[in-house]
Parts: sequence; C-alpha cells; structure tokens
Amino acid sequence: MTDATKRVAAFFDLDKTVIAKSSTLAFSRPFFHGGLINRRAVLKSAYAQFVFMQSGADADQVERMRAHITALCEGWDIEQVRSIVEETLHDIVDPLIYAEAAELIAEHKAKGHDVVVVSASGEEIVRPIARMIGATDSVGTQMVADQGRYTGEIEFYCYGENKAVAMKQLAAERDYDLSTCYAYSDSSTDIPMLEVVGHPATVNPDRVLKKLATERGWPVLTFSKPVSLRSRIQMPSGTTVAITAASLGVAAAAGATWYGIRRRRRK
Repeated sequence: MTDATKRVAAFFDLDKTVIAKSSTLAFSRPFFHGGLINRRAVLKSAYAQFVFMQSGADADQVERMRAHITALCEGWDIEQVRSIVEETLHDIVDPLIYAEAAELIAEHKAKGHDVVVVSASGEEIVRPIARMIGATDSVGTQMVADQGRYTGEIEFYCYGENKAVAMKQLAAERDYDLSTCYAYSDSSTDIPMLEVVGHPATVNPDRVLKKLATERGWPVLTFSKPVSLRSRIQMPSGTTVAITAASLGVAAAAGATWYGIRRRRRK
C-alpha cells in the first residue's frame, strides 16, 4: 500500500479530553453499591477525582494511584464488574462527554478517518465508552486475570511512552500513516503520544503541555461543555454518535481502577 492510500486515524486521550472527569474513578459509587469496594475507598476516589479535576495528576501521583487501585481490585470477579459497568455506563459517563469532543470525533469520521481512544484507564471501561461516542477502536491498560478474577498484576500499562508504542503497533497493523494522523490530549504525560503523529493538538492542556504547545506551535483547544449525548439532536455532517446500550454489547468489563483491565486473551 502506498503512502497516498494509507489510512488516517485520530487518536484521543480519554480523561479531560473526551470526558470531563476520570473515567475509572467515576465508577466508584456503582462499585460500592455492588459490594466491590468499601465506603473509605469511595471517599478516597472522590478526593482523587477532586485533585484530578483541579490540577491533573502528575506522573508520581498517577503511579501511586495505579498501585493503590490495582491492589484494591485484586480478587474481583470479572463477570460482576462487567455487569456493573454495563448497567451503569450511560448514567455515569453520558453526562460527562464534552460536546466539543463529540463534534470533533464526528468530523474526523465524516472525513473517513478512524477514531481511536487511547487511555491509561482499564480497557473494559475504555472500550464501551469508545463505542458509545462512536469511536472506531480503543486501547487501554490490560490487567492479568486468573480463573475469572483479577490478580492485581498489570499485563500492559497504557501510559506515557506505552501509548506511543500501542499507536505504532496499530499503525503497522492497519496501515495508518502516522505522519498524516492526529492526536489529542490534555496531559504532559502524553507528550510521546502527541509526538508520534503529524498533527498533534492539545485539549485543556496542563501547564507543562501548554508551554510545550506554545513552543512547538501545536493547537490549543478548549473543551468546556459536558453535554449528554442523548440531548444532542444531530451531530455535524450527519454522523450520529452511537448511544444505545445495544452498541455496547458485552465488551464492558472490569474497570473501577485507575488503570485496571482484563488480561488480553492469547490464542
């Protein structure tokens, strides 16, 4: 396949880029009601969400949160988590989606671009959210499972440089020309993700990323209107964002972790 005929993808970070909060921390209450976490863990999640919204989490904070949450979910029954995520996804996530992000996704799809969500959150949370907003595919952190339960170990941590690794792998598999692809993120931890494409853009960037964007001439976008997809009458270009529960299928699975996800099944 020649460069002229290679496919184009738009890669989106999830938290504070597509949705207004941390995708995994948002599920703390449903998991509490399902008996997976206790009230103390809910309060810790609420505090972490507050810190995340006020200033974003730096690499050290993210690492501490990852270690805490992955340990917390050790032993969770995957089918129970899958059921909770599937049942509560629209109530939890739908009101958090930025209208500007939904419009941008629709515009990329109208141009024939694939849309890929790339997030450090658990794949079982990332994937159904990606489907809900009309994305083509998603990549998230993968957690090891044994006999239907999480072991607390991580198989693939979709964070920092690993996001770029995952994007390069997808590009090789699907004939994306990364020099013509797009990427969007709010966090300086995603600089590797932005650098790997020809058209990087920042969304609500943190201080470090905003400074870098200014130096390199990257676009700085502001998303500020979380609007329920159900309230949107029509997407630009006539592209409709899928919002029905049927579109989620059985892909929703464990994820009340900052980075928890299931083990990738090996053939």
